Amino acid sequence: MSADPAIGAFFEMLAAERNAANNTLAAYRRDLEDLLTFLAARHIAMAKAATADLRAYLGQLADNDLSPRTQARRLSALRQFYRFLVEDGRRGDDPTAALDAPKLGRPLPKLLSEEEMAALIKACNELDGAEGARLLAMVELLYATGLRVSELVRLPVAVVMRDQPFLTVRGKGGKERLVPLNPPARSALTTYLEARPRFLGGAQNSPFLFPSRGKEGHLTRQRFGQLLKGIALKAGVDPARISPHVLRHAFATHLLDHGADLRSLQKMLGHADIATTQIYTHVQQERLKTLVETHHPLAKSTSRKREIAAKK
Repeated sequence: MSADPAIGAFFEMLAAERNAANNTLAAYRRDLEDLLTFLAARHIAMAKAATADLRAYLGQLADNDLSPRTQARRLSALRQFYRFLVEDGRRGDDPTAALDAPKLGRPLPKLLSEEEMAALIKACNELDGAEGARLLAMVELLYATGLRVSELVRLPVAVVMRDQPFLTVRGKGGKERLVPLNPPARSALTTYLEARPRFLGGAQNSPFLFPSRGKEGHLTRQRFGQLLKGIALKAGVDPARISPHVLRHAFATHLLDHGADLRSLQKMLGHADIATTQIYTHVQQERLKTLVETHHPLAKSTSRKREIAAKK
């Protein structure tokens, strides 16, 4: 880092006055070093940079395909630095005041492929006993219906006592909706219902489909999440990529891949606003973009040219 006293004073302030963690200081240092390199190539002192200089720097970040989140983090570091210079009396204006932050957009949900879901279900099938029957039923149910995990663990046993192709689910705001049950889910439920009395403990009965001896009376979402991560290991899927909500995303994305329309998907997911459901169309677009960039020969050629240019 430059010996510029303003930069040194900035880091002293972060450490002393804001008690910034070492990781935070290291991140700010990397970001400011990157700006310093950019400005030095243009013979501009960092403390003297104008708004146009910083806008050119941010433009270069975008041209280099840095993610909007990385661009936003870099801009945040610049804002902190130049505001400090103003507050410390080292310059009279803040050149970052007129800079616009990049649009972050909504983060895309984590994805599991159809092959990974098949591996997860296969691993559940290979488990023995009542525990295995319960986990298979829960995984099959989530993947077949796209239920929220809170809806799943609170399902009343009455809704599945009859062999029917639909579930009636009470979701957010007490609104009811019908969700279809495919044959694998119905089969898994039939097997689980035979094993369900093992989970009742000393109680004669329980209103919940997935009862538990805990104070809530049903299996908790946290415990189900733990069971999912355990079976992910057996299935050869990274546990860090698995959660009950990821299975809901898998349901939605795989349905769209096979031709489902957004309105139907909105009803099954229980979204009040279709704009919430539309995030899955962005997922499809990103997957197509990645597919083209990874496999198309012209895309590979362009990517290689960028790599060569970056090294110069």
